[in-house]
Amino acid sequence: MASSPTSLQILDQFQISPPPGSVPETSLPLTFFDIVWLFTGPVERVFFYPFPHPTSHFVTHLLPTLKSSLSLTLQHFYPLAGRVRPSPDPSSDAEFEICSSGGDSVALILAECSHDFHQLSGDHPRNFGELYELIPQLPHSNDGTIPLLALQVTLFPEHGISIGVAIHHVACDDSSSMHFIKSWAAACRLGGSDSPVTPPPLHDRSAIADPDGLYSKILAEIEGLRAGGPPPAPPPPESPSVGAERPCVVIASFSLTRDQIERLKQLVLEKSRKGEASPIHCSAFVVACAFAWKCLVKAQGGYASASKKTAHLLFSVECRSRLKPPVPAEYFGNCLRPCFVELPMCDLVKDDGVLFAAEAIGRAIKLLEDGVLKGAEGWFQKIVSLMPEQPMSVAGSPKYRVYDADFGWGRPKKVEVASIEKTPGTISLAEGREEQGGIEIGVVLPKDEMDEFSSCFSSGLKLL
Repeated sequence: MASSPTSLQILDQFQISPPPGSVPETSLPLTFFDIVWLFTGPVERVFFYPFPHPTSHFVTHLLPTLKSSLSLTLQHFYPLAGRVRPSPDPSSDAEFEICSSGGDSVALILAECSHDFHQLSGDHPRNFGELYELIPQLPHSNDGTIPLLALQVTLFPEHGISIGVAIHHVACDDSSSMHFIKSWAAACRLGGSDSPVTPPPLHDRSAIADPDGLYSKILAEIEGLRAGGPPPAPPPPESPSVGAERPCVVIASFSLTRDQIERLKQLVLEKSRKGEASPIHCSAFVVACAFAWKCLVKAQGGYASASKKTAHLLFSVECRSRLKPPVPAEYFGNCLRPCFVELPMCDLVKDDGVLFAAEAIGRAIKLLEDGVLKGAEGWFQKIVSLMPEQPMSVAGSPKYRVYDADFGWGRPKKVEVASIEKTPGTISLAEGREEQGGIEIGVVLPKDEMDEFSSCFSSGLKLL
């Protein structure tokens, strides 16, 4: 973990296990939805909560409940305390699995920070390196297995608390990870009592049917990256703010109100009807992505690049309700497919480029009605081939309701997806905290590019 002695002090470290005897030794095979995430790292979020009390008050009155509620929650979400390993059964169809047992535990760090809580939890551009100190690192494994969860509680005395969460993407998607976080929060809010998780997670991997052998086909695609063995855990990264050769990286949030979103949707649908095209999918997610896409391309200099004729967008689509038969919403694991969008740069840079972008995104989503798994065996190769083009990628979604994670201290003041910094061109989306129907967009960029993004965003709002 990158930290400075004057800003972050580790107060204690705990290993939290499920209650004794509550988790039998279990193995869950990875599905074709999981296997594509083997070579990635964790999804990292930070939840900020106002807490106008000293550290001693938290340690005495709240920490015991936070720990006991985590233990009880891990009883239900036991894969997160386990590890990914190669399957020991040579006859198994799945070459990798999540192994769990009653002796598993999750690292929980307790720290104290001297940075300004209100500065770090704001919307304005902030030094990303300071935020990153609040994120725990997944433990490094020497046996080839992959740890899946790490947690850090950081106290800002008399001002606030942050909870940093790192969950390896191979374990689950945002739907499942937020199910875990909100279940932990509910158990903590109820005083750490042994109350049932509602709804309980579903760990039955047979819910993901694979009649076309997609697991084997996708694994064959990534065979070259396996390097003869299971992928190692990612090494702890240095603080993004360290290094004189790198510009200052900042994180900021931008909001679209419900009225602005409705106005954008209306403009997109009007444009679509004028073109006499078939109906497109037009949602808050679509127009928010389109708005951010235009601003990000401008911030990163795409407008001035004559050689870059096409803009690319990549985002994940939830498949639980789209599969046949549908998978229950509480299924724990990954159930996402990538969605690819291309748009001529000349259209995106027009004054109404947001409308062109929204049309392209809406049509891409509409095509999923032809079959959500169509072309699945080529997904991985297409993602790899797109990386040199630096597509805009999207993490999160307003439907995951990250601001509902109340541990008993009230709703979060701020939630950030810190891991978007690791892939240039990635933004995060969440529901607006203050207004139902609004959307919050998180962006990490060098300072000069953030200034350009902000200017484009503000100019675009004036047109609504």
